[in-house]
Amino acid sequence: MKYYDKLIFELSRKGRCGYSLPEQQFPGVTGALPAELLREKPALLPEVSEVDVVRHYTNLSQMNFGVDTGFYPLGSCTMKYNPKINEEIAAMPAFGGLHPLQPECTLEGVKEIYDAMEKSLAAITGMKHFTFKPCAGAHGELTGLMIMREYHMRRGDTARVKVIVPDSAHGTNPASAAVCGLQIVVVKSKEDGLVDVEDLKPLLGPDVAGIMMTNPNTLGLFERDIKQIAALVHEAGGLLYYDGANMNPLLGVARPGDMGFDIMHLNLHKTFSTPHGGGGPGSGPVGVCDKLGDIVKSLQTSAFNGNFGVILRAYAYILMLGRQNIKMAGKLATLNANYIKESLKDSYKLPIESVCKHEFVFDGLINDGGTEEKHGATTLDVAKRLLDYGYHAPTIYFPLLFHQAMMIEPTETESKETLDAFIDVMHKIAAEAAEDPAILQEAPHNAPITRPDETAAARKPILKYQDEALQS
Repeated sequence: MKYYDKLIFELSRKGRCGYSLPEQQFPGVTGALPAELLREKPALLPEVSEVDVVRHYTNLSQMNFGVDTGFYPLGSCTMKYNPKINEEIAAMPAFGGLHPLQPECTLEGVKEIYDAMEKSLAAITGMKHFTFKPCAGAHGELTGLMIMREYHMRRGDTARVKVIVPDSAHGTNPASAAVCGLQIVVVKSKEDGLVDVEDLKPLLGPDVAGIMMTNPNTLGLFERDIKQIAALVHEAGGLLYYDGANMNPLLGVARPGDMGFDIMHLNLHKTFSTPHGGGGPGSGPVGVCDKLGDIVKSLQTSAFNGNFGVILRAYAYILMLGRQNIKMAGKLATLNANYIKESLKDSYKLPIESVCKHEFVFDGLINDGGTEEKHGATTLDVAKRLLDYGYHAPTIYFPLLFHQAMMIEPTETESKETLDAFIDVMHKIAAEAAEDPAILQEAPHNAPITRPDETAAARKPILKYQDEALQS
């Protein structure tokens, strides 16, 4: 084991110290904590030098993968580059020094930004009103469904307890509906990956509150029958909810409000380039049509008005692109996705042959017959092997419509040179699978951790260092 591969606890030596605190400089102040706040015994912390601490955190940062360090083609999640001008604006003292409990009269500038952001998002989406309270995309989904329920409750239509969800939907859609106390009804997709309108018709009735969709859908395909679907749902008394996770390719090109959607949420960390991952901070503003304006203004889903720093970054992004250039984001995202898809379809099984939008889905490797996986190499093996070449893996095994799903989304910010390099590596991996599949099955070969039990790691995580010698 290399020195820098060891955990910082393994470098610990009793009595070693990497810092010293200055003496107390305030006469009469003891600084002693009340007894009830003290630990019963000292915290289990490593005893190391300052250089060990610096190397520990530096090495951890270099093990991390992010959009600033490499290509991140994570389908459905839109891992866009975060322009640094957004960070500079958010870090300005006038914004960074704000406190959520300071007097409202001191926040006139902040309120002006919220108002301007609402108008911008309304123009982009075709919605009339927005709330910025939701602190994440899933929080936005829940808020939107609460608005849907409240709309029917105010009309005395209490029988509407079902929400229709396509079989290709994001997993958060049925989860959010269940949390909201609604029943989930699944509508099937056709062979072309689009919602089956004929399967939808018999599902509609007086007990349906609405339908949750994203357009383009989770396969990256535009739902061509959306106007008919909207008419059918509205005729049945339901509402249409738009999952904004796939809004990126539509920027400046098409608007959910014009398609007939009544409610939607946006993922600012996807469509509007704010930081993504690591559990936050997030933002999932919810927009509604005019008839739902009173409900969205009265609904309280969080204590404060969302994560202002994230909203500010997204507003800076919108201002930077402007009305004309924001149209290019969606078009380039679509161009990049189709370029990769067409370049790789001879090595990877493409289950649906049609023009995609911002993302597309392969169904694993193909052999000369064009139907089966190569010599037992799976989608997971491809994903692991990509790490050896310095790329983050795409989304795998989602959506569940395909057994070996591999969902790729390049985003508009990647150059043709980056895409060509990725395409070349994907072809190399396909060739490796045919010649020596063990290379894939044993990958990654140069990562600190290679093939952990991912299910056990998720369900039974070990969150603290366990060493009896250190604890004694």
